[in-house]
Amino acid sequence: MTTEDGRIRILLADDQALVRGALATLLGLEDDLVVIAQVGRGDEVLAAVAEHRPDIALLDVEMPGIDGLTAAAQVHAAHPGVRIVIVTTFGRAGYLSRALAAGVSGYVVKDTPASELADVVRRVRRGETVIDAALATDALTAGPSPLTPREAEVLSAARGGGTIADVARSLHLSEGTTRNHLSSAMQKLEARTRADAARIAEDRGWLL
Repeated sequence: MTTEDGRIRILLADDQALVRGALATLLGLEDDLVVIAQVGRGDEVLAAVAEHRPDIALLDVEMPGIDGLTAAAQVHAAHPGVRIVIVTTFGRAGYLSRALAAGVSGYVVKDTPASELADVVRRVRRGETVIDAALATDALTAGPSPLTPREAEVLSAARGGGTIADVARSLHLSEGTTRNHLSSAMQKLEARTRADAARIAEDRGWLL
């Protein structure tokens, strides 16, 4: 719900305190916007929304605890009246498709001018869906991820460069199963090594 004076109530979630503070300051300069709460972890978002009941939640993607896309899905399920905007450094096409599936109404990158971000907040509050135009084009070009959820999980775990045994142990899988998932992911992504496969998938936003 908006405040009694009609201002749009905003919750900010970003793990970088300087970025979070700058956003709060810039948005606070707008007469019709007010930042009512800030959190620095993804796993703090749902509780903060329940406590403060904002109109709009502005979420980063990469945060400790849980990522912003998972937090967005939680908020959308528990508080469908709260509109969600992703504001992130990572303009990856795969993130956009996941964000839309999570119920997000807006997706912009952090170098968006403050005046444009304020306008995005207003438009989303009115019921519009607002997506960065360049990112939308990239998403259409990239297409959906060819990886299964398990392949993405194994490939993500393998990014650290550990052995097959290390990856298998971290996911409680057998080494054979882990090797099969990695091989399948590499084949789908036409990658020569698992490092290349992880890089390709990460660049396209198919891994978090």
